[in-house]
Amino acid sequence: MKIIFKNNIKDIKGEVLFVSINSKNKDEVIKENGVKTLFLKCDEKEKMTLRKLFLLIRKMIMSAKGIKAEKICFDFNDFKFSKVAISDEELAEIIGTQLSFANYEFTEYKSTKEDFSFVKEVFILNIKKELEKFILKGDAIATEVNKTRTLSNTPGGDMTPSILANKAKEAVKNLSVKVTILGEKEMEKQKMQAILSVGKGSDEESKFIIMEYWGTSKNEKPIVLVGKGVTFDTGGINLKPSNSLLGMNMDMSGGAAVMHTIALVAKMKLKKNVIALIPSVENMASGKSYRPGDVVRSMSGKTIEILNTDAEGRVILADALTYSQKYNPEVIIDVATLTGAACVALGERMSAVFSDDDNLVKDLEKAGEITGEYLWRLPMWEEHESEIKGSLGDWTNVHNKDSRYGGATHGAIFLKQFIKDKNGKVLKWAHIDMAPRMTSMAGENLASGALGTPVRLLYKFIEEYK
Repeated sequence: MKIIFKNNIKDIKGEVLFVSINSKNKDEVIKENGVKTLFLKCDEKEKMTLRKLFLLIRKMIMSAKGIKAEKICFDFNDFKFSKVAISDEELAEIIGTQLSFANYEFTEYKSTKEDFSFVKEVFILNIKKELEKFILKGDAIATEVNKTRTLSNTPGGDMTPSILANKAKEAVKNLSVKVTILGEKEMEKQKMQAILSVGKGSDEESKFIIMEYWGTSKNEKPIVLVGKGVTFDTGGINLKPSNSLLGMNMDMSGGAAVMHTIALVAKMKLKKNVIALIPSVENMASGKSYRPGDVVRSMSGKTIEILNTDAEGRVILADALTYSQKYNPEVIIDVATLTGAACVALGERMSAVFSDDDNLVKDLEKAGEITGEYLWRLPMWEEHESEIKGSLGDWTNVHNKDSRYGGATHGAIFLKQFIKDKNGKVLKWAHIDMAPRMTSMAGENLASGALGTPVRLLYKFIEEYK
């Protein structure tokens, strides 16, 4: 989609759909003064909120696509609402992001594209010259989000750990990001038995993807992003029910998100140091699979008692979190489609966040509000540790009494055991369980499928972090 800035609609050649924001009873397209105009219904201006603004911008694109309009035009000032307390720069970035976000469709496997339409050109009127770069910045952000969505939407047979590793290289081609891929032999040397154990059941080789961006002095501690990269999750020996297997190609969505976050950071040339780590495996059921009852010695030296092979994400993240400490990080954030329990607790409108650091949570929540990737904090107390104490090993990978309650918290408290330094002090860390936001839901004015969560949030957090 090409974004073009104009002063007057008369300067635009060819037929263009003009979008007018109004409070009519319904959306409608009519000819007004010889111009084809989409009257886009919205709430009264005094009822507008930032959350509704996201939806309104997306609705403009989705409505245009619905009538196969390839060129649209709107006035920047129409999207200013006195009740929405944001700067013009923030509004411009939001508009740029939401336009491209809504224009996405996953069509790679469609033999005919006739059922899909896209807005090819967007003309924006009456925008100050100094704001144009913020529109384009938003478009760049959405581009990386949409690339994340494409990776996550790709079927598991076409997105193995090796392919995901190659995609990491492609994502940062010609950017100042160093990519290192550890295969199974290299992981053996690093004693990453947690990752290797989960991947044993697959014929596909497990990979550990390391992406490094040094945007400032290496004396400054980096922000480390860790993303779960399970390219397909059968549940292993604890095989998932048939319906639950659908969509498990998206269990690498956290990995895809951190991959394209670091690409975005590099494109924007932020003066920050950022590391992305992606443990990538297939969790398959075979005669080689790790078993319920196995005890796995992780890279940290701590042992994990496997009570359920379908709680594999936290097992591979354990080694990745241990590896992250090699960088002496300022902060560690892991992102994972970790638990269905987070969906049960929160529904589908927000991700869960866990941390012992109140200020870190506030910063992440603030980034979530301004980008539309909302977070809700769930508890992770010291008392919860007793519920994952092992009898054979140090820690169990699910509740040690097979309780079906509090699963998201048990996943988080498990991960916490692997972000402690040699003295037992917990590092500055947050865990985002993005399972509730893996895919879009009805009413969001977005294509079905993967959402690319939480690239926008992570980028904003990194950009603002001090």
